Amino acid sequence: MERSKLKTRMQSLSPDPRAQYTSIYGALKRIMRTEGFWRPLRGLNVMIMGAGPAHAMYFACYENMKRTLNDVFHHQGNSHLANGIAGSMATLLHDAVMNPAEVVKQRLQMYNSQHRSALSCIRTVWRTEGLGAFYRSYTTQLTMNIPFQSIHFITYEFLQEQVNPHRTYNPQSHIISGGLAGALAAAATTPLDVCKTLLNTQENVALSLANISGRLSGMANAFRTVYQLNGLAGYFKGIQARVIYQMPSTAISWSVYEFFKYFLTKRQLENRAPY
Repeated sequence: MERSKLKTRMQSLSPDPRAQYTSIYGALKRIMRTEGFWRPLRGLNVMIMGAGPAHAMYFACYENMKRTLNDVFHHQGNSHLANGIAGSMATLLHDAVMNPAEVVKQRLQMYNSQHRSALSCIRTVWRTEGLGAFYRSYTTQLTMNIPFQSIHFITYEFLQEQVNPHRTYNPQSHIISGGLAGALAAAATTPLDVCKTLLNTQENVALSLANISGRLSGMANAFRTVYQLNGLAGYFKGIQARVIYQMPSTAISWSVYEFFKYFLTKRQLENRAPY
């Protein structure tokens, strides 16, 4: 969660002079010193509430779609195309739940945020901007996450074929494959994440410098604004924080998922076995 907050701050296009950071460690140290020890954890409760149902739908959809598409393609074993498509379909469900949570989290994490709690943020955004504000970046999120998850799932399945060809339950292989897959996908999609952050936060200083009045919407407009303010380098702001954030996240996610998949499958087989 701390890394997510640092990523949001470091992706700010026109930060307050008191919120300009040159490194992850420096950013974390300054935030904790000037804003309090618990400041990096703002928005954690919102993400926890959304993560459970979102990930349940995510992995359930992925497994079912992967199995169905492999049958359609008549592929023996794993089809990378099937894995990519299944990951993309799972993302549609996952992001429908997580996008509002992400909006609230990022608004809470911005420097000098006017919101004091997740509930007050939800009420203010709902009252002043309407329901659509929680999904303003949904298409952008999908534009980012579909490539991310396609790269993520294809890379994970490919690495599993190399280090765990028999696809047995192997915690070490799941952690390594999950971490590397998440890191590669995160690095490749950082430009899209920068644009998503701008759409979610509607950063006032950045929009003023770009001579934009009102609300910024749409991926194309976000891309133009980022380039206008920071050039090509702007698309890769926070890449280090993003990769460091995603690696343990995907490693833990895959290892937990593979454990429960193994545990439930084993239990199901034991219940079927005759006494």
